[in-house]
Formats: sequence, structure tokens, C-alpha cells
Amino acid sequence: MSSQFDVVVIGAGPGGYIAAIRAAQLGKKVACIDAWADEAGNPKPGGTCTNVGCIPSKALLQSSEHFEQANHHFAEHGIELGSVKLKLENMIGRKDTVVKQNNDGILYLFKKNKVTFFSGVGAFDGKAEDGSWKISVTGKKAESLTATHVIVATGSVARALPGLPFDEKQILSNDGALRIAGVPKKLGVIGAGVIGLEMGSVWRRLGAEVTILEAMPEFLGAADVQVAKEAQKAFAKQGLKIETGVKIGEIKSTAKTVTVPYTDAKGAEQSLAVDKLIVSIGRVPFTGNLNADSVDLQLDERGFISVNEECKTNLPNVWAVGDVVRGPMLAHKAEEEGVAVAERIAGQHGHVNFDTIPWVIYTSPEIAWVGKTEQQLKAEKREIRTGSFPFLANGRARALGDTTGFAKVIADAKTDEVLGVHIIGPMASELIAEAVTIMEFKGASEDIARICHAHPTLSEALKEAALAVDKRALNF
Repeated sequence: MSSQFDVVVIGAGPGGYIAAIRAAQLGKKVACIDAWADEAGNPKPGGTCTNVGCIPSKALLQSSEHFEQANHHFAEHGIELGSVKLKLENMIGRKDTVVKQNNDGILYLFKKNKVTFFSGVGAFDGKAEDGSWKISVTGKKAESLTATHVIVATGSVARALPGLPFDEKQILSNDGALRIAGVPKKLGVIGAGVIGLEMGSVWRRLGAEVTILEAMPEFLGAADVQVAKEAQKAFAKQGLKIETGVKIGEIKSTAKTVTVPYTDAKGAEQSLAVDKLIVSIGRVPFTGNLNADSVDLQLDERGFISVNEECKTNLPNVWAVGDVVRGPMLAHKAEEEGVAVAERIAGQHGHVNFDTIPWVIYTSPEIAWVGKTEQQLKAEKREIRTGSFPFLANGRARALGDTTGFAKVIADAKTDEVLGVHIIGPMASELIAEAVTIMEFKGASEDIARICHAHPTLSEALKEAALAVDKRALNF
């Protein structure tokens, strides 16, 4: 097998494996290197997203939602059950099966697209005489590759609290939070972001008493204020205890208990004792194994690989995408950058519009948005009009028995261009795609309002919200 490639991708997460496949589609000879492996040493491509992030968390969210529905909501539908029992081992097993299906799917896609896969750690090893990059692979078998172009897609890792490393037994990252052996009686979560809310929701549904501590004074500060208030109200009703504006003290951990001293928003000293503690205070770029210093690959002050708007690094023909570079740490953002870089290498004009990248939190209710919030636009002194529509008035939501939340459209007051769409409610993660499309084409709220939406569907809530921008909602 030749070790010379047009493109070598380091990392097979969403940014890396997609970049490799797209480059191969464009006629390049491509290799992809990834270090994820199971206990037996079998490769597990897909990165954090597939192995300990997006995919397994959604599997557990779905399973725990079924459990909650069976316990509390089936009777509303005329379905009566006896006692509902949780078999956590089976639930975790199903999650692992879903992950493996995705791992195997990526390996199949590599084979289908003639991408050569290397299982191991990829690192820079200097330059060859012809100016190409030398890349070493350390794994079961050591390999030495050369590449005209290198795409770094090594992703990120969970940020630990200072002096409190993850042991994945008592102090848990997103990894440990996905494989707790038994439902804890009391679970603490530090950080009310996406991971904290999703993992807190999973274990609350399964029976844990969950308390989430957040340092920021506002809950979900990145979301639209109306959405954040609706979400906080819904989560409180479900039994999630969320405290904002806290200052964490020195955490003590024993074999059975984790004690979290903190100062609450009013300045009072408090203490939280829990069986397990999930720390979800963000993620940091992972560059530790790249041997970046040896080739003078430039990192910024926060440890991200420095890139320009086209994802070019300071080194010729070396690119970087995904969590390891600036921008939101989202799998779909990484994918779009991976495609764009592959196309740029092939001489095309790859493009990523950061203004239309959707955000999703897969709690119940789901939360999704794209574009700017009302508070951001007001801070910019932008003249806007808004319209919202509650799922309570949506026929499909009533039939589903899930009427929490609303859809909200924000448009420019003069041009009617859609500047932001914010949805909290059933299937918000799916509904947001229509808003992304409209905004990508610089569409107006009137465009959404004039498009025929099937009835009865949840998507009609977005149409009605667009009609409400012009104060002519038909069903509310």
C-alpha cells in the first residue's frame, strides 16, 4: 500500500470523516487517521460526537423519554400499564449498540469512497524533500505517511474544574455521564449548558433528584430571553432544580459522596451533597498529540489552532476544522467546514455561513434557534418586528399531547428579512431547518407566511409566527 496521499485527515469526528469523504469524492487520494478504539482495540471512528456526545446522548434521551411517558403520560392516551421497571443495563446497552452502528457506518463509508483508514494517533513528523508533509501514525502498527495537504480535525475534550480531574466514577465528564451504572439518588450538575441540561434531563427522568448549578447570572444566556424563560419554567415544573449566579467553592469527593460548597446568587453560603457530579463547563481544543511545536503550527492564546476564514493555518497546505478551531463547537459546523476545505483543496469555492448555523438543545421541550436573538438586535439598535405563536394553539401539538412552548420569528422592520427564528417545543430540532433555509436565501417573514404548510403539522406554528410578524395570525 502506498503511503503517499493527496490529503491526510487527522481525526475522524464529524469534521474529519466528512472532509475525507468529500475529498475522495472530488478525486483525491485520501487517508484518515483516528485514535478512538474500544477495549478490544477495534476502531471507533466518529469522534466525541458519535462515541460520547451527540449520538449516545440522543439515544439515552429517547429511552428516558419513553420511560417517563410510560410512567406519567400513557394513561392520558387510554393505555394502562402495570408497574414500569427500569432495566438500566439494557438501556445503556441499546445506547452502545446505536454508537456501534454509527462507528460501523463510518468505516463502511470510508471503504465505499476508497478512503484509507489508519487506526492510531496521527502526528506531524516534519517535511519530506518534495515539500509534502510527513505524518506518523502510532497504533497497533506504526505507519509513516506523506501528504500534499493535511486537515487537522482532532476535536475537543471536556474542561475540568481546576484541581478536580475527572475520575468518571464520582466526578463525571460527558463520557462518564453516559454510562452511570445505577441511577443516583442525588445528582449534581455544574453548568446549565447543552450537556448539563440534556444529561440532567436523562437522569431526572430515570429517577434521580437533579440540581444544576450555573455560574452565569441568567439562565441560557445565549438563547432568546423569551425562550430561556419558557424553558426554565418548563424544567422547574419537571423537577429539575436550577440555580444561576452561583460561585463554586472547593469540592470534596469521597467514594460515596461529592460535596459542593457554593455561594448562591443572594450571597448566602450553601452546600450540595450528591452521589455523582457531572461537570459540564465547556470544552477545550485537543491538540496534545499533534506534535504541533515541531512544525511551528500556530495556536492562539486559548489553545485553538489559528486559522483564517477559509480554515487555512499558518502552514502551507495545512488546514484545520471543527472544535479545534474558532467558532461554535457543533458537529454540523465541523461537517460544513470539512466539506468546504475539501472543496477548496480541489480548487472549488467551499463556503460556510456562520450566521445560519442552527443551535439545538435536545431536552423536552426541545430548544432550537438560528440567527440573532431579540436582545442582540435591540443592543444593535436594529429596528425589528417580531411574531410568535404558541404550540398550545397548534392542532398537531394538541394531538401529540405536547403543547409547551412557541415559535418566534424576528424580521427587519423595513425589509422584512428574517433575522432570527427561535423555537421551544416539540420537534424544534427538525422545525428549525425551514428557518435556516429561509435565512440562507435572505428570505422574508412574508415568504414563510405565504408558503403552504401541511395540516395538521407542527411546522404550521412557524407559519403562524411569521403571519404574526404582520399581526395577522389566523389561529391565535
